[in-house]
Amino acid sequence: MTTMVATTTKAGTAVRADWTKYAALLAKAALFALLLTALIWPDLSGIKGKASTARLVVYPIGALVLPLWWFAYGRAKGKLHKAFPWHADLLLTLPWLIDLVGNRLNLFDTITWWDDAMHFSLWALLTAGALTAFAPRDLSRALTAFVALGFGATAAVIWELGEYVAFVRHSTELQTAYTDTLGDLTLGSLGALLAGLILYQVRRTN
Repeated sequence: MTTMVATTTKAGTAVRADWTKYAALLAKAALFALLLTALIWPDLSGIKGKASTARLVVYPIGALVLPLWWFAYGRAKGKLHKAFPWHADLLLTLPWLIDLVGNRLNLFDTITWWDDAMHFSLWALLTAGALTAFAPRDLSRALTAFVALGFGATAAVIWELGEYVAFVRHSTELQTAYTDTLGDLTLGSLGALLAGLILYQVRRTN
């Protein structure tokens, strides 16, 4: 009976691993396809005039940072994962893909609440991916929340600085940039904090 349970558990884990692997690869393929079309047909990308050049550089780096780390260091010396963490890779890829899709469909400019929702949810995904990939599993609830908030808030500040330097300071958004930035930082930090608390609970359950 114990053997059957163990076999079933291993089979379920393998299925989940395969699913996340293919989902992560599909997300990366979609991301690079959108980046390629933005490079070839910039008028159709939805990111023209929104630091498109910076996005074409930063987004691939963001999606590839975990695989690059894994092959350079984690595969041989990392102790947290025995195999490549496809679930973390998926979480780290989705924010860049969702942002590009939202811009491509012009959702940021046509739905008033879309930008706020994205700052909250995409920072939650990004933080969950980063902590899943790099944070030890034995962190307490408070420490997990602290690390998540620290990562999310820092990443949000870097993002807002990048936006300001790349295009906000030269756009009509400058007049409302202060209020908008404060809101974005708050939502991104809250999303990161929620991601940390959820990740702690998931790890504790599993």
